[in-house]
Amino acid sequence: MDRQIIKELQNGLPLAVRPYKIIGDRLNMTEKELIDRVRYLIENGFIRRFGAAVRHQDLGFKANAMVVWDVPDERVNDIGVIMAGFREVTHCYQRPRFPNWPYNLFTMVHGRSREECAKIAGFISQAVGIKKYDLLFSTAELKKISMRYFE
Repeated sequence: MDRQIIKELQNGLPLAVRPYKIIGDRLNMTEKELIDRVRYLIENGFIRRFGAAVRHQDLGFKANAMVVWDVPDERVNDIGVIMAGFREVTHCYQRPRFPNWPYNLFTMVHGRSREECAKIAGFISQAVGIKKYDLLFSTAELKKISMRYFE
């Protein structure tokens, strides 16, 4: 039954007021039984991540920018926490520097236009006092799927 639950969940939740009832009905379980079992699977490490992927393009966010920041190494944790706190930031990662690549902190922002992404980056820059950054805009989405464990 656990495999069947995971198989159903990896296909995504139905867009409904009570998605667990729909899945439960398919598995001949009550909504409560399904939720309790999912909770058990999460609490015991069988399901390590339970998330949602929003198709931001469908919401009008047409521009995506990876903002790369040159943050002093001794401040990267503090600055990273602040940047991650901005609602416009969906991802925030520390990465190693490389020769000819001084950037060590990466944030992903989404906007309705490139100009909006640039304004967001400028606002973040002012808020944290980091002036050296660049924006790398997405040109195509090549793959966006979740891991599949059972087919």
